Amino acid sequence: MSLPIRNVAIIAHVDHGKTTLVDALLKQSGIFREGEEVPDCVMDSNTLERERGITILSKNTAVHYKDTLINIVDTPGHADFGGEVERVLGMVDGCILIVDANEGPMPQTRFVLKKALEKGLRPIVVVNKIDRPRADPYAAVDKVLDLFLELGADDDQCEFPYLFASGLEGYAKDDLDAEGVDMQPLFDAVLRHVPPPVGDRNKPLQLQVTTLDYSEYLGRIVIGRIHNGTIAANQQAALVKDDGTIVKSKISKLMGFEGLRRVEMEEASAGYIVAVAGFSDANIGETITCPNEPQALPLIKVDEPTLQMTFSVNDSPFAGKEGKFVTSRQVRDRLIRELETNVALRIEDTDSPERFSVSGRGELHLGILIETMRREGYEFQVSQPQVIYREVNGQPCEPYECLILDIPEEAVGGCMERLGERRGEMQDMQMGSNGRAQLEFIIPARGLIGFRGEFMRLTRGEGIMNHSFFDYRPLSGDIETRRNGVLIAFEEGTATFYAMKNAEDRGVFFITPGTKVYKGMIVGEHNRQQDLDLNVCKTKQLTNMRSSTGDELVQLQSPVEMSLERALEYIGSDELVEITPESVRLRKVSKKFARQR
Repeated sequence: MSLPIRNVAIIAHVDHGKTTLVDALLKQSGIFREGEEVPDCVMDSNTLERERGITILSKNTAVHYKDTLINIVDTPGHADFGGEVERVLGMVDGCILIVDANEGPMPQTRFVLKKALEKGLRPIVVVNKIDRPRADPYAAVDKVLDLFLELGADDDQCEFPYLFASGLEGYAKDDLDAEGVDMQPLFDAVLRHVPPPVGDRNKPLQLQVTTLDYSEYLGRIVIGRIHNGTIAANQQAALVKDDGTIVKSKISKLMGFEGLRRVEMEEASAGYIVAVAGFSDANIGETITCPNEPQALPLIKVDEPTLQMTFSVNDSPFAGKEGKFVTSRQVRDRLIRELETNVALRIEDTDSPERFSVSGRGELHLGILIETMRREGYEFQVSQPQVIYREVNGQPCEPYECLILDIPEEAVGGCMERLGERRGEMQDMQMGSNGRAQLEFIIPARGLIGFRGEFMRLTRGEGIMNHSFFDYRPLSGDIETRRNGVLIAFEEGTATFYAMKNAEDRGVFFITPGTKVYKGMIVGEHNRQQDLDLNVCKTKQLTNMRSSTGDELVQLQSPVEMSLERALEYIGSDELVEITPESVRLRKVSKKFARQR
C-alpha cells in the first residue's frame, strides 16, 4: 500500500527566504540525526549558489509528516532562471508562495505567481521574516491579494490561506499574536490545502522528464513525476522524443527522495516524483511511457530568451596563457552540453566557426553560464548583450521589463531623469517613512543595459534594483545611453605606479600597478566622452639626484573593481570581455582601438 502523497513547490522573489524556510522544514521533519552538523541553506548545493546567496537550480527533497510523504521542490526566485520554475510547476499540485513581510510582493513574485496561477495551482501564502524591524505582515497580505486580482486569479485562488513565519527562527503560525513554536502549522496547511496528486496507477505508464542530472556511474539521470501507471526497476520502457520518435530501453535504476538523499526503490506509482536511470538521450519535456501503448504528455513550453551575446574564441595577445580549454570545438561542445540541462538557453552557429550566438533570459542567466565555464577552465570572449526583437501581429516588437527601485529619497530625481532618457515609463511611486522611496517603471530591456553602474553612482551604493520580463511591445525608438570614453593601453607590458599616478587626473582605473596589459586593453574610464590611448607601462627615469619629495607617501585612488557582471553591463558595442579562469579583462574589438564619434 503506497503512502498518501503531497507534491508542493516553494516559490518566491529572490532573497525572500525560500531556502532558509526549507532548512527549517527539513530540520524539524527529523531527517537529520541528532547532533549531525547541518549547514545553512542546505538545499543550495551549488558553489555559485552559496557564494551569491541565490537559488539557481531547482531541487527536490521529501519529508514524512503524519504518515504522508511531502515532496518539496525548491525553485529559483530570479526571473533569469524562470525556465527552472516553469517546468517544475508541472510536477506539483500546490505551491507555497513566500513574501517578505517588509518588502511585500516584488517583480519576481509577480513572475512566479503568474506561472503558478496559469497552471491552476492554489498557493498557500507565507509572510516570512516577521521578526525583522519595520515588518508589516498584514500590509504584505493586502498587497498579495491586489497582485492576485491583477493577475486574474479566480475566486477560489483569491481565497488563499496565509500564515506568518520566520524561517530563520524556525516557526510558522496562523495568528500573528500567537507565540511561534515550530513549523507544524505550515505542515498542517500543506496537508489541508494541497490536493493529493491526480493519476491512475492502472493506466499505462506516463512519466514526464522535468530535470536532468548526471552520474559517472549511472550516466544520465532523469527526474520527473509519474502522471499515470506504475514504474519498476529493470522493467522495459519507451521514451517518446519531442519529434515523436520512440526509443526503447530498460529502467536500470529507480530512485525516490528522502530528505537530501536518493533512495533506491523497487516500484513507484502515479503521483510519485522519482529519478530514473537508463535513458542516455532523454531531454526535458519528453515522456517515459509503456512500450506497448506509448502515449506522450504535452511538451513543456518555456518562455523564449530575451537577450543574446556572441561567444567567441579568445584572440587577444594573451590568448591561451591561462585557460585549459581554448579552441572553438571545446567551447562549442561545452555550450551544446549546457543545452541538455538549461532549457531557457538557445545556441546558434554564426557565419564564423569561431563565434556562437548564445541567447538567454537575462544578464544574470548568461553571467552564471560564463562564470561556470571559466571555473571549469574555459577561455573565451563575449560581446555586449543585445536584446532579441520579435514580430508580433506583423509589427516589430522588443522586450520590456518591469523595474522596481528601492532608493534613498534624495536620489529620486536623478533616477527618474536617467530612466526617462532610457524610455522608462513610471507606473507608481511610494514614499516611505524611513527616508526611502519605491519607484516602479516599465522600460525597454535595452534601456537597462549598462544602467546598473550608473544607478549605483546615483544612489551612492544604497539603492536596490529588481527587474523581470514584462511583455513584448512595439519598438520605442532610439535610446541614448550616456557613458564616458575609456582609457586604452597602447603598448604591451606591466602597469607601473609612476605612469598611473601621472594619468590619474584623466579618469578612474580598472587595474592596479603590476597588472600585465596589452595593446587595445581597456584599463579605465575617461573623464570625457572620447576614448584616450595611454601608456600605463611608462617607468620613471632614474637619476643620482635625490628628490625633495622622494620620502613622501604617495597613494593612488582605489581602482574600480570590474566583476564579471559589471563588465558585461559596462562594455559598448565595439568592446569585448575576455574571460579566463584567472582574469576578466575588457578590450576593444578591432585593431583601431579609438571609438569614432
